Amino acid sequence: MLDKLVSGALQGLAGGGNNTLMQVVASMLSNNGQFGGLAGLVNQLQQAGLGEQINSWVSNGRNLPVSADQLMEALGQGRVQQMARDAGVEPNQFGGQLVELLPQMVDKLTPQGQVPSGGLDDALSSLAKLI
Repeated sequence: MLDKLVSGALQGLAGGGNNTLMQVVASMLSNNGQFGGLAGLVNQLQQAGLGEQINSWVSNGRNLPVSADQLMEALGQGRVQQMARDAGVEPNQFGGQLVELLPQMVDKLTPQGQVPSGGLDDALSSLAKLI
């Protein structure tokens, strides 16, 4: 039930879109997910050499772009292929959608320019306080 609530909130943040894709992104950002929550995902992307891009997504400025190839390499080909299967799309199509969606999600979930330490639940709670 929490997954549906989170994916609904993310869908609202992203302005609608593919519900299955939103569920996959919600699971990526979930504290119990394979990346260890929003902070874990941010850390992994920074460690993979995307520090400048991810820092721009977290900060209050303009979001720097990232390519599907960069993102797929940073997340791991096996993980991306599994997430694409979960979303019901081809890995290349998933990568293309993810490079559009993920920067927006990280940006919206870090409205104060910081990654909440408690993960997605705390991020959504912080965002709700601002609305």
